[in-house]
Amino acid sequence: MPEARKATAVGEQIRISDLAAPEYTPLQRAAIEGAASFPVSLTVEAVLDAARRETGLSDFGPDDFRQRLSVWLESLEEDEGLSPGGRIGNFRDAVRYASQRLRFEDLLRRHPEIDEVEIDRPILIAGLPRSGTTHLVNLISADRRLRSLPYWESLEPIPSLREGPGADGLDRRFLRCREAWERTERLTPLLKAMHPMPPDHVHEEIELQGLDFSTYVFEWKARIPRWRDYYLAHDQRPHYAYLKRVLKALTWMRGPSRWILKSPQHLEQLVPLYETFPDATIVVTHRDPVSVIASNVTMLAYGARMGRSSVDPPAIASYWIDRIERLLRACVRDRDRIPRERSLDCRFHEFMADDVAMVERIYRLADLEMTPGARRALDDYMAANPRGKHGRIVYDLKADFGVDPDELRERFGFYVERFGVRPGA
Repeated sequence: MPEARKATAVGEQIRISDLAAPEYTPLQRAAIEGAASFPVSLTVEAVLDAARRETGLSDFGPDDFRQRLSVWLESLEEDEGLSPGGRIGNFRDAVRYASQRLRFEDLLRRHPEIDEVEIDRPILIAGLPRSGTTHLVNLISADRRLRSLPYWESLEPIPSLREGPGADGLDRRFLRCREAWERTERLTPLLKAMHPMPPDHVHEEIELQGLDFSTYVFEWKARIPRWRDYYLAHDQRPHYAYLKRVLKALTWMRGPSRWILKSPQHLEQLVPLYETFPDATIVVTHRDPVSVIASNVTMLAYGARMGRSSVDPPAIASYWIDRIERLLRACVRDRDRIPRERSLDCRFHEFMADDVAMVERIYRLADLEMTPGARRALDDYMAANPRGKHGRIVYDLKADFGVDPDELRERFGFYVERFGVRPGA
């Protein structure tokens, strides 16, 4: 389909026919050509110097993060398919994480009482991307008794001391996020049909783990198997502890203290997750991996037109089929190490059959009353956000990626059988 085409009808079917050979719009071509005029240096000192200039701060806290940052940046240099725009995007992300780390460490020095803040019985969702985690966390976040992480805050969790609300009363971080999302919508308008990311959309704490430069989120931004192997080879407990300290800071700045959070990364880190938050209620979502992969790789291939010199759908599928298998094998390995009285398996077909009933099950497990006000908030969210609100993408693994769905489903039989996942859901 022509890239400039925008679908807005609820449930409208959208077929993206130019994944491998994008039909660029004039706006996209201008952005690609403009990026080529601004080369960046993917080095540790270039990133840290830029963060120092941006914040006026210099103390990054414990220096162990430098090795992780170095491995990530070196892995980016090894990705020959990154376009100039892709390099700029990753450099900006690295500077953002480093800047936020500076501001976080500065905040802790000025307010050591932050470490005394309690994170009260959080509800933590672990599940594959595209398995209903986004809908579930946004639905529960409609209940304002719980603290959630909106997208704008996830990108810049610690505000600058030099920057307050504008004359309109809006946080500058919110406005920057809104402007960025509007640019994204103009450049890749079909993205919102797959994964809308407006500033008030509830996002993942995986962004907060970026401050400690130990997260699988980097893999979404480039093809970096060396970073993946480095990350998987290291114990993530210290980095989950760092995440908890950031959550304490956010709670100190703005309550309440009981959080609703979600991240796909938790699937392969269930033990560090539970040990870090031992009073948490952990919800593990499950969906047919074939449906997940079809959605995931289509979204990545579509977005790649703006960050890679060429788009290789089979290569994207190969990497992410392997990556999702690693996530699911870790989940199968560790699921029973999480006490049943503190956890729940949420199957996609059951959740889709009755969204609010699933939330009620989670609330019972979490010892959280479903009040009339909470129920109204959930119903209002459902009414305002019907499935397929921005259209529905039609996926075709065989035609677009050369992947046989039946063979793929057989490969993931170990997971489907273990959790009673409904094929095709």
